[in-house]
Amino acid sequence: MHPGVRVAARSYRFLRRTLVVGCLLTAAAVPAAPPAAPQAVRPAAPTETAKAPPATVLRMLQMNLCNSGRAACYTGRARARAAEVITAETPDVVTLNEICANDLTVLSRVFQTVHPGRTVVAAFQAAGDRPSGNDTRCRNGQRFGIGVLTHVPASATPRTVYAGTHPTQDPADPEERAWLCVDVDGVVLACTTHLSASGGYRIALTQCDHLLDAVLPTISRQAGHLPTVLGGDLNLRAGHNPDVRSCIPPGHQRLDDGRLQHITATPDITLCCRTLVPMHEATDHPGLLATLTIDHSRRPA
Repeated sequence: MHPGVRVAARSYRFLRRTLVVGCLLTAAAVPAAPPAAPQAVRPAAPTETAKAPPATVLRMLQMNLCNSGRAACYTGRARARAAEVITAETPDVVTLNEICANDLTVLSRVFQTVHPGRTVVAAFQAAGDRPSGNDTRCRNGQRFGIGVLTHVPASATPRTVYAGTHPTQDPADPEERAWLCVDVDGVVLACTTHLSASGGYRIALTQCDHLLDAVLPTISRQAGHLPTVLGGDLNLRAGHNPDVRSCIPPGHQRLDDGRLQHITATPDITLCCRTLVPMHEATDHPGLLATLTIDHSRRPA
């Protein structure tokens, strides 16, 4: 395991297979690493005025590539189009749904070219396969699931990957839906998920409720009250029954692509400047691009 990476095991039915910095890491069931020892901070002189740290601005891109090879929306062109979008838009965080493991490897190389001098963090989480008790597979035999791409200053920068499966699943669907989060340089917790598409979408609503009300707040507190952003195909819409807004906690912001993809953020993050990026029919979802402004002054001491 890379010395700068900690994979946190928690009580959310974790699947401990994570791809970090372009390498596939299989983590054994180990307890979470203890928090780092606090660093001494020079107190301000009496004549100094304490200043809040500046805000951090990041660009985030959500894409569903429909690249399993099994779904009707598969075209075989989605990965190439995703690479073009990453090159053109230069996002700081990319959340990916319906990808094969090698898609993340290829796209991480593209991501590195638009962030030279930075260290790319690439995390992958496979969806479970209930009949086999293993991972869901793409038609090409690779593991099928979700991913996150981001970058940090150096290879030694500590970062933690959190991943698991939702406790509520559709018993008629062999695919067990998962979630994934990356602690980005102690600045933001960047997460993704792909929720259930069956069961009248009520299962997706239950998964959304649990993720946003229980899982992500718990991880954020354990990581030092990190601002948290979630991008993903939630398979829920605003203004429909069930309504995606019913699982968004009070004070959180949300942007969507007009259909099923959403970006949600905790109150210490401002979302703006939604852009729908054409995928030229390479997949059945547009890219969803947003700007995050993270207000560090609202983070608890």
